[in-house]
Amino acid sequence: MTPTPGQMAPAFSALSDNGEHVSLEGLRGFWAVLYFYPRAGTPGCSIEAQRFEASLPEFSRLNARVIGVSTDTEAAQAKMREKCSLSFPLLPDSKKEIARAYGVMGGLTGLFGVADRQTFLIDPQGKVAFHWKKVNPMNPAKDVLDKLEGLTAAYS
Repeated sequence: MTPTPGQMAPAFSALSDNGEHVSLEGLRGFWAVLYFYPRAGTPGCSIEAQRFEASLPEFSRLNARVIGVSTDTEAAQAKMREKCSLSFPLLPDSKKEIARAYGVMGGLTGLFGVADRQTFLIDPQGKVAFHWKKVNPMNPAKDVLDKLEGLTAAYS
């Protein structure tokens, strides 16, 4: 079941493609952008990742961390990291545990067996602050930054 704004985000703990341990608990105190995408290295997923990468200074300024998740393997994630020159964590979720916990498995994209392109903004206490169910890979970073700007102003 997909968590809704105001609910605690489902806990997760995983190793990124480059061996970094990432968990919801470890993100406490930060805003977290947890974005799911269908296939590492495809044009839409690469553009989406590059847009997030280009916006990392803005996310950092707003005390936010960006984490990408797909049901691909560690090798596929590492290949996309290199191809797109990414510096934020990519979580391989080949067992689909994180995607299932967030309710994003197959259907919206028509690609069953992979995660739908959806994004969750999680607040510093671990609650879902906003959920984008339909994401355009051309402008997700801008959409999230706009929402984050408004929410951080409200939290101040």
